[in-house]
Amino acid sequence: MRGVRVLGGCGAYPEPGRACSGFLVEWDGFRLVLDMGYATLPRLLRHCPDGAVDAVVITHEHPDHCVDLHGLFRLRHYGPATGKVPLYCPPGVPARLTTLEPDVDLTEVFDVHELPGHYRVGPFELTGVPLPHYVPNAGVRLEADGTVLAYTGDTGPDPALADLGRNADLYIVEATDRVGETERPCRNLLTSTEAGNWATRAGARRLMLTHFWPGNDRAAAVAAARAEFAGEVLTAEEELFVPLPDVQDR
Repeated sequence: MRGVRVLGGCGAYPEPGRACSGFLVEWDGFRLVLDMGYATLPRLLRHCPDGAVDAVVITHEHPDHCVDLHGLFRLRHYGPATGKVPLYCPPGVPARLTTLEPDVDLTEVFDVHELPGHYRVGPFELTGVPLPHYVPNAGVRLEADGTVLAYTGDTGPDPALADLGRNADLYIVEATDRVGETERPCRNLLTSTEAGNWATRAGARRLMLTHFWPGNDRAAAVAAARAEFAGEVLTAEEELFVPLPDVQDR
């Protein structure tokens, strides 16, 4: 199986029945988690009992992207699973989570690698790209067998978005659509219109919108993105599974 399963697609805090940012990437038995915001851990455990994952990548330290990593730590620390899990993240992530439980050491469970950076992670070439946000954020590009998955984390407009998602088979782009954001002198979030525009600039094949501000109209977000992007536009709906094609299947 090769594809991406949505664990959550809300920004800030989860709407009823939903979860914040999180994705499970599955590739021929290798399981990599991208972000673990509020309420993602129970959804992850439906597919990875006992927290049996092969790697975790966290884009930044805001809790709607990383707080359930602490739950995974506790599960791996006290539960039956053994062995360390590679964790790729900016330095602020372990620093923030350590404040939740300062008398334990996250490195007992996680083998921490700093983002941005470039790493070989199982079948993937992982590249972290710095993008503008309120705290250091690393966009993530995963490449395997000619297939490309890219994910922005949280970001404002930046030329690096075109390179991050260059020719991606699936480009997961935040589309917060927060009221007043475009009027700020320093932009740290995107609109759905901008998400579509950057996916077009990148030459991506499919676009998935994520990080929806609670209460926003997702259908309206899709319509705005489609005005800028000619390819398929998806929304990050919990439990949605999107296959990643082999090169010969394109």
